[in-house]
Amino acid sequence: MDCCAPSSKVETAKTNCPSCGEKGKSVPLITLKSLLTASSLETIEPENTYSFCPTSSCNTVYFSDTHTQTFEEDALKVPVFQKNSSLQVPVCYCFDWTRDRLIQSVNDNQRPIEHIKNHVQSNRCGCEVNNPQGACCLGNVTAYLRSLN
Repeated sequence: MDCCAPSSKVETAKTNCPSCGEKGKSVPLITLKSLLTASSLETIEPENTYSFCPTSSCNTVYFSDTHTQTFEEDALKVPVFQKNSSLQVPVCYCFDWTRDRLIQSVNDNQRPIEHIKNHVQSNRCGCEVNNPQGACCLGNVTAYLRSLN
């Protein structure tokens, strides 16, 4: 299964984040299992469905459909692009394209989107286990590069 294939796009959840009220996006359970710290992983309720809150001003990263559980960024092994504005935070988690590296690539007239697409087409991405949003990062990379202009 190709994590970046159009057929595997994550659908918008019907539940809203209990912290900010914005709609969350469903994430596969494997994303939480891959990215939560050990102590947080011990508390997940696998029978629940989880969603990702992309709102930058909200502390919640994941929440359950029952709203009985929320996880903030400190519960994850990695910083979350949407929640953390550091230049060292990955925008593309599979191939380690941080904000800083993307800025440098623009300055050096490189094409990071082509680089990422080539790896995706070669079936090397693992967004569902590397990216906290549980989906392909190309939209984030594209938006970030556009914001630099």
